[in-house]
Amino acid sequence: MQIKHPGTQPSNKGPADYFTGTVRIDPLFEVPEPGRAVGAHVTFEPGARTAWHTHPLGQTLIVTSGCGHVQREGGPIETIRPGDVVFFAAGEKHWHGATATTGMTHIAIQEKLNGSPVDWLEQVTDEQYAG
Repeated sequence: MQIKHPGTQPSNKGPADYFTGTVRIDPLFEVPEPGRAVGAHVTFEPGARTAWHTHPLGQTLIVTSGCGHVQREGGPIETIRPGDVVFFAAGEKHWHGATATTGMTHIAIQEKLNGSPVDWLEQVTDEQYAG
């Protein structure tokens, strides 16, 4: 058994290579091998968002506060709110983040394949973000 208490893992700033705007990533868990699951509590300030990306084994988002947007490639921008659960299938190109005026926090859960839970792609442009 392992218990991780709040404040025992350092927060990280979302790197500019993968995020636009101010994003804080608070690690929640990373299960030891042979497990593959990792989870984080991610907070986006208004206007902040991820770059386009995929997950080799999919991703689940659980919105905990605020109001945000998600979009999969070729689909409409969808609004997400606390209590919403979003699942992206393995390899599905997508982005997620806050609205232009409201911050958003979610728990992100994904699994690693060959040591990586994510494949980062190009940034979401301001035009794409505005819809």
